[in-house]
Amino acid sequence: MSTVTETFKIHTLESAPAESKPVLENSKNAYGYIPNLHGVLAEAPELLQAYANLHELFVNSSFNNDELTVVWQTINVEHNCHYCVPAHTAIAKSMGVDDAIIDALRNKTTLPSEKLQVLHETTLALTKDRGVISEAQKEAFFAAGYGQRQLLEIILGLSQKIISNYTNSIAETPVDKAFQKFV
Repeated sequence: MSTVTETFKIHTLESAPAESKPVLENSKNAYGYIPNLHGVLAEAPELLQAYANLHELFVNSSFNNDELTVVWQTINVEHNCHYCVPAHTAIAKSMGVDDAIIDALRNKTTLPSEKLQVLHETTLALTKDRGVISEAQKEAFFAAGYGQRQLLEIILGLSQKIISNYTNSIAETPVDKAFQKFV
């Protein structure tokens, strides 16, 4: 018995379901093009909208650009996301994140500050253990200067990344030209 694997469509403004078109238009306005991930997500309008909403909420959380990058890339690297690791490398560079942070996250080496290292370790624990972290990890997180709000905001970032990382895994989303140099 043979199986048939269907290639996931990367929607354009013309091919997308009507409910996805406004979100894709926002993507095109924001980036100058529609990222392949957004084109794939457009097949399920609610998922595309959820991703866009979660992204906006996470970007507006209490984390600064370095911390956003630590959460995103920790999850992307752990999930081995062929698309999001280069995409968030480009995004981090555009946000002015230091190359030492970007490289440490990609290479799984120690981050340049203890506070960011604790954020990375906490995010990694939440990702690997599906939301379960030890009391010692919580204590280290709080001792580093973070609070309950930030612990919960990691879950917000994780929610966004699960959508993108899992979608890219099943759809084998091609990496956009803008991100190719960071593969």
